[in-house]
Amino acid sequence: MTEKLELHKIARNTHGVHIMQQNKETHRSLEKALEVLISFMPYNEEVGTVDLSQKLGFHRSTASRLLHVLEKYGFVQQSPQSKKFSLGPSVVHLGWAVSESLNNNLTKIAIPYIDDLRNRVEETVVLEVGRTHHTIIAYIAEGPGPVRIKGMIGDRHGFHAAAGAKTILAFSSTEFRERIFGEELVRYSPNTVTEPGRVAAALERIKEQGFAFDDEERNEGIRAFGCPIFNYGGVPVAAVVVAGPAQRITSERHSEIVPMLKDTAKKISSRLCYKEDLLSETR
Repeated sequence: MTEKLELHKIARNTHGVHIMQQNKETHRSLEKALEVLISFMPYNEEVGTVDLSQKLGFHRSTASRLLHVLEKYGFVQQSPQSKKFSLGPSVVHLGWAVSESLNNNLTKIAIPYIDDLRNRVEETVVLEVGRTHHTIIAYIAEGPGPVRIKGMIGDRHGFHAAAGAKTILAFSSTEFRERIFGEELVRYSPNTVTEPGRVAAALERIKEQGFAFDDEERNEGIRAFGCPIFNYGGVPVAAVVVAGPAQRITSERHSEIVPMLKDTAKKISSRLCYKEDLLSETR
């Protein structure tokens, strides 16, 4: 009886080791397949089986097997002419799904970071989202003070006036800027700058320093600091804004507010799959 129990234990342990080995091999195969896909970054240049095996240090038969499995599921495709491989339509479809999700969930993604910044800076923090001709307020985390800023979710801001809007425009393409300058620049307050030349000069300063300051340009009595949020393509799609009464949000608070503001914008941009080196490539 004791001998049978020992044999049973040995068989069970052997089976367990076999399962663990299978899992290990499966995980390594998955890792190798992912290495193949990543090897096509960043320019998706065509590559042959031999070159790929040498690049990744795989045996040629392993590289060939992985490529054909990935081809079966549309993650790579083989050119009929060159017989070389490049990324396939399934990668595009996955990328599209991710980009749609990020675009649709920008506000949801940003809210925890906006709330955290409000708690740290103890002022109202706003999320502005860029649109074709203006920005809109998508979320407001009210500060703890008794004085509330003027603004509601859905309010529109001209690109030349509000802190968030200005910082989005500063990092936008030349074509986008020119289109905005071709439209009427509305005067919202006595401090609003409406001359395209002066706005353009201010945008260059904003781009250099990485933030914008709204000195009662959108609403009298309200000042604000703003920093841009970038998406996966390095495009400024939104902005984080710290706003409040002019007596509290002063230019002297730059050193206190802006570092936290930039950090928040950076964290949200990262969640949108933005890589910071993309910005230097697009400038």
